Amino acid sequence: MNIILVPLLKVIYYALDIYWFVVLASVIASWLVAFGVINTYNATVRTIIDVIYRLTEPALRPIRRIMPDLGSIDLSPIALWLIISFAKEVVSNLIGFVYTL
Repeated sequence: MNIILVPLLKVIYYALDIYWFVVLASVIASWLVAFGVINTYNATVRTIIDVIYRLTEPALRPIRRIMPDLGSIDLSPIALWLIISFAKEVVSNLIGFVYTL
């Protein structure tokens, strides 16, 4: 059982870790677009932003529905980071628990 479960939990842990950075890239990209630093008329930039948007929006949309509207301030990435951190801690504890079996 440990032969399958521990690597699976580690893959989940690393996927959550990578997704944390994807959310960070989404925040930074939205700031750069808002301040006019990057040109969204460039096809490469538009493609990268579209990929980041498609990766993060399914997780951020339900959080945005629950959180109150604060105008131009979007706190949903912070809430998502907290959820990811909680999930990583749970997975980390599960890995430690499986090792003790």
